[in-house]
Amino acid sequence: MRTKLTVERFIEALRLGLTGPPALAFVPAACLSAFWLGGEVALMGTALGLPLIYAVLGKSHNQVLTAKAAGSRPSGSVPPDTFMDEMQAIRFQAEKTGQNAACVAFSIDDYADILGLHGPAAASHVAVQFSDRVLSTIRTQDLFSQVSQNRFLIGLTPSAQLDLEACVQMSGRVQTTLEEPFLLNGASVYLSCSIGFCLLSGLPDGSAEDWTDAAAAALSEAQRNGPSTIRAYSSETRRRTLVRANLRRDFVAALESSEIRPWFQPQISTDTGDITGFEALARWEHPTKGIMGPQVFLPFAEQADLMERFGQVIRHHAFAAMHEWDSAGAIIPRIGVNFSSDELRNPGLIDRLKWELDQFDLTPDRLAVEVLETVFSKRPDDVITRNVTGLAALGCCIDLDDFGTGHASIASIKRFDVSRIKIDRAFVTKSDRDPSQQQLVSAILTMAERLNLETLAEGVETAGEHALMAQLGADHVQGFGVGKPMPFEKTLDWIAAHRVKLKGAPKIGRKTG
Repeated sequence: MRTKLTVERFIEALRLGLTGPPALAFVPAACLSAFWLGGEVALMGTALGLPLIYAVLGKSHNQVLTAKAAGSRPSGSVPPDTFMDEMQAIRFQAEKTGQNAACVAFSIDDYADILGLHGPAAASHVAVQFSDRVLSTIRTQDLFSQVSQNRFLIGLTPSAQLDLEACVQMSGRVQTTLEEPFLLNGASVYLSCSIGFCLLSGLPDGSAEDWTDAAAAALSEAQRNGPSTIRAYSSETRRRTLVRANLRRDFVAALESSEIRPWFQPQISTDTGDITGFEALARWEHPTKGIMGPQVFLPFAEQADLMERFGQVIRHHAFAAMHEWDSAGAIIPRIGVNFSSDELRNPGLIDRLKWELDQFDLTPDRLAVEVLETVFSKRPDDVITRNVTGLAALGCCIDLDDFGTGHASIASIKRFDVSRIKIDRAFVTKSDRDPSQQQLVSAILTMAERLNLETLAEGVETAGEHALMAQLGADHVQGFGVGKPMPFEKTLDWIAAHRVKLKGAPKIGRKTG
């Protein structure tokens, strides 16, 4: 890296020497010397070659000056390519003067919600207003650029006073610009933003791209720690970024090698105790890091646009398990599989799903399509609506997952032909000891009964919770108190053991009146 930096400095010095005004004074002398030494041929070569050399070496230097020459810095943001050129110039200037500079990356929190609730035009309007507010908080000599729909960069030019505290204060000012509400369709919307920055002193080696990447890594770190967070780039940030990059690379390979596959958690009837289904829960069986849950690796799938491929892999293993259970005589009525928003936005989803079911000789009614409540509460687009209603018409069971956390309306539950709601574990936990929890669960179950919906209580961990869910009227239960998620190889033994245990077991009666 140091060798690369030294070469860059040499090239920059050569550019300045050969493309600056002083170099023009040597052109006549160079031509005359060429004529004395080589005659007319050398004269012609020198006369034609020097302008070419001047143009090539001066190209990138002129690009660096483009933004200044056009006067675009004080009046607005510069394009991303100009920003990168200018950041390279800032780096050289800082090294020459011994002062510090910084690159700041930031994005609006919950921008996807704005996009989903208000549409692309409103989201773009917010981004434009936000850009204007940020420009009013930075110095005229600083740089600003919008590099993607919801990713912005600031380049702080060299200053003797620029340090960690100054960057934090500047980041705070940017966040303060969002405290004033934005007007969208006549309504006030309150927003926040996450910020990551990298001081040049914290990244002494590297190119302008390395510098912006470091700021982006700090921003990602801020976003993982909640909204309206500020983080500075450090060696620890770099270490964690490398770990995540390696995991992302391994994730792609793991999809193809079956390291990522579903584990199965049983669901049972509260009336009979019979197994009514399994939910397919993704697990990564990493050769060195052990078993990892989806909260670890799903962000990599989303960032790499691999959610559809991930969903296909999980369904393939889930349907293969159903086929194996059927062959072994352990008939499982239904398999629950989670579907992401990315999958539900695919216009060809239903046709593909028909083919996948046919491949394993399964009928659609044996698939429970699990959709998060937040998908329904964010005013889904037409493709999602058509796919969910189309899957219901095909005969699939539509499960509304994590019910009670996403504020889905009753109208959307009916519109999407939901056939079962899964009560979130937050309402089930300690419900046998907390009267307020019991009231919430009872209200949900009463609503479901009036809407003629099946119900499943998630996160049942104790016998008391299990008994209460049965007494209150939940149709099915699922959780560690019933059975932990297990690889397919262990499911047949668990099924056999559960059915033996059922013989002679008393039923749990429901509350009446």
